[in-house]
Amino acid sequence: MAHTTEEVLAGLAELVTDETGIEADQVTLEKSFTDDLDIDSISMMTIVVNAEEKFDVKIPDDEVKNLTTVGEAVEFITKAQA
Repeated sequence: MAHTTEEVLAGLAELVTDETGIEADQVTLEKSFTDDLDIDSISMMTIVVNAEEKFDVKIPDDEVKNLTTVGEAVEFITKAQA
């Protein structure tokens, strides 16, 4: 089942909170994972793996480096579900 942008954002925010303790309301589309949210590469890979399971999508390793903002990740996951 495809999720809306809002559902993906909420789910991703939940995963970020679980992994880093960052409040979910801080995880917005325009935030950069590294610059704004200060998420390191190890935490990012955990979030990616959990997002793949949660949304039933595959995020190739070479694609992860292109997902620098929350919005880019949400867009990728939304399109990957289609």
